[in-house]
Amino acid sequence: MSSAFFREELIVVKYLLLIHMNPEVWETLTQADVDEVMAGHERFIKTISESGELIRTDALGQPAESAVVRIRAGAQTVTDGPYVEAKEFLAGFYLVECASKERAVELAAMIPDAKWNAIEVRPIVYTQEA
Repeated sequence: MSSAFFREELIVVKYLLLIHMNPEVWETLTQADVDEVMAGHERFIKTISESGELIRTDALGQPAESAVVRIRAGAQTVTDGPYVEAKEFLAGFYLVECASKERAVELAAMIPDAKWNAIEVRPIVYTQEA
């Protein structure tokens, strides 16, 4: 049979690489450390852009700038600040598309914040484009 009938297809999965920031840890960094983190993000973005794995990246504002909306018994309440009191908060994310969870973990380890903070690797299970 012709090889056209037997195509190997690469299954590609989207992963969210969530950067969890601990401000107490960040405050202990030297200016050289901070500069290295920022330069590291530039290198990481270049690397995963060139490989075609980057879909999107965003940095988020401070938790104090957020609002939490709840609907209880039909009534809306809005409170300022973070949802929970915690040392760590979600500082930003990279949305990537890669062949495996193992590759997503490799990419997460390349994020410079991993040296001081946590990077969570979570698969995307549903996407609705605009």
